[in-house]
Amino acid sequence: MKNIYKVLAYLVAIEVAVQAAVMVYGDAGLGKWVDEGGVVDKTLAESGTAPFPEFIGLIIHGINGMIAIPVLALLLLISSFWAKVPGAVKAAGLVLLLVVLQVTFGILGHSIPLVGAVHGLNALLLFTAALYAARRGAAGKASVTPESQFATRG
Repeated sequence: MKNIYKVLAYLVAIEVAVQAAVMVYGDAGLGKWVDEGGVVDKTLAESGTAPFPEFIGLIIHGINGMIAIPVLALLLLISSFWAKVPGAVKAAGLVLLLVVLQVTFGILGHSIPLVGAVHGLNALLLFTAALYAARRGAAGKASVTPESQFATRG
């Protein structure tokens, strides 16, 4: 169960990195599209089509942020109860809390642009917390070494 915990924590961190990459990819595509004469208004949102190829980055960002990362964070918390890693439940709980805040900030950022800045900062906290949780899982696994086993035998 320690390995599952560790893998889930690393997957959350990887997904946060993917989020940053696909968001910038989509944003860069949007900037290029506008430079070439594209117009962003309500009709664009209502069209239901991808106006430029990099739009897929914005779609991936939405799906990962609303579905994939929350599911991974919830699985991380569930696995933490059986991982037998010191502090695993606290670390996984922190990751889940930051994910809930991240989703909230992402939704509110569409109405309150300043919250979008907090969304970006919270992503850095989430990435760090996920790596911390993963490293706890790695440390928990590494705590049993041949030397430590030999030392306990007397």
